[in-house]
Amino acid sequence: MTWFEEYEIGSSRQSHGRTVTEADIVTHAGQTGDFYPHHMDAEFAKTLPGGQRMAHGTLILSMAVGMLAGEINDQAMSYGYDRVRFVKPVHIGDTITSRSEIIALREHAKYPETLGIADERVEVVNQRGEVVLAFVHIYVVNKKPEQGAPQ
Repeated sequence: MTWFEEYEIGSSRQSHGRTVTEADIVTHAGQTGDFYPHHMDAEFAKTLPGGQRMAHGTLILSMAVGMLAGEINDQAMSYGYDRVRFVKPVHIGDTITSRSEIIALREHAKYPETLGIADERVEVVNQRGEVVLAFVHIYVVNKKPEQGAPQ
């Protein structure tokens, strides 16, 4: 488990790769109700600049977060996402990798005695090394309890 005091600015992680499939896109469309033709209509997608269907941005966001969630940290919880940008489309057959870096640490505004906030910049790249998605993942993290304090 990692307490707030153990986070370090500049620490980084990188995920394994994952190839986006048609099944991923179809499943995500069914889960979200987003059947927009950019994702589902192969003939329509031929008219787009990429010439083929593209994955939902929210699908790639979900995959990116999951790809970096390799170990459970029972002291931290996701607090939200900032500056989400869908930089380039991801198509069926593209392989994505997530990389992240802790860029800021600060006190929690309401509970500075017990909680901190960690900002992790995440970039998702495709097999060509192009950034396709960028965002900041915000975590709320427990601080170490003081010696002798009730937990």
